[in-house]
Amino acid sequence: MIDVVAERSALGGLERWLRDPTVTEIMVNSGHDIWVERQGTLQQVGQMRPATVLAAIEHMLAPVGRRLDRSHPTVDARLPDGARLCAAIPPVAVDGPCLTIRRFPPRRLTLDAFASSAVAGLLQELVHRRCNVVISGATSSGKTSLLDAMAQWVPHHERLVTLEDVAELRLEHPHVVRLETRDATPDGVGEVTLGHLLRAALRMRPDRLLVGEVRGAEAMQLLQALNTGHDGSLCTVHANSAVDALDRLAGLVLQAGEGWPLAAVNRLVVRAVDVVVHVERRSAGRRAVAEVVEVLPSLRRTAPAVRTLATADGVDDALSRCRR
Repeated sequence: MIDVVAERSALGGLERWLRDPTVTEIMVNSGHDIWVERQGTLQQVGQMRPATVLAAIEHMLAPVGRRLDRSHPTVDARLPDGARLCAAIPPVAVDGPCLTIRRFPPRRLTLDAFASSAVAGLLQELVHRRCNVVISGATSSGKTSLLDAMAQWVPHHERLVTLEDVAELRLEHPHVVRLETRDATPDGVGEVTLGHLLRAALRMRPDRLLVGEVRGAEAMQLLQALNTGHDGSLCTVHANSAVDALDRLAGLVLQAGEGWPLAAVNRLVVRAVDVVVHVERRSAGRRAVAEVVEVLPSLRRTAPAVRTLATADGVDDALSRCRR
């Protein structure tokens, strides 16, 4: 049922859910149904009219300088309170404007929130040994939060450069440079991609690169950077398992049209990535480390091979790479 009184507010009544600390995600489907997520459970909580949804989106985007119109019908934005907004309008959203707001916990999660003490200790060791780590998982599985938790263990004398489509990392570190992509202007110029940011970051003397999500042509540049002295870097990638994450990185390089044969791309991946940490979303909305695998360093292999270091039950084997 539509709350006509609430719709008169700037956010069309969404304020009540934005103020609720138990709500982690707010979704408006097709300009009508409002859904929220609490402790991993979705529930429908009301309705809005399409015009109200559009007005609420415009109100939230105004302070952050992101645009949404028929020529740019999708948008990702970081709101002033750190929440992430994703919206789509017609013609892309066929049934009406859609809105998703992902909120982050007021307190940063620690490694203990994702794994047992033994596995958390292994993750700390990966950071201390300056392993190049890929964190994989599905959408909303906790990849960025785990990256943030692992970055807490980076020594304070090191210089970090973060690169994200929408800045979500909240590092409590004394030496951080945060870079964020930018959409093109209405004239179609001025776009800044992750690839652009990577090229700039490499000139900023980073000790470690932290890439929020690898999902395009920047994969080649990142893998090359990891092979040229930027040990200890962290990134995330969408994948269904740790092994699938390595295949996804190789696929992104091939999609970029670099013309490399698959065997050469796989060798690049093997040289660049030391460990993959796969995280999954469990019951009651809990995010947990499902497996940690070490990429075997043999350069004679044409495809990456891995060895399991840990599962959700505990540590299975000792790390052999990253003896730095």
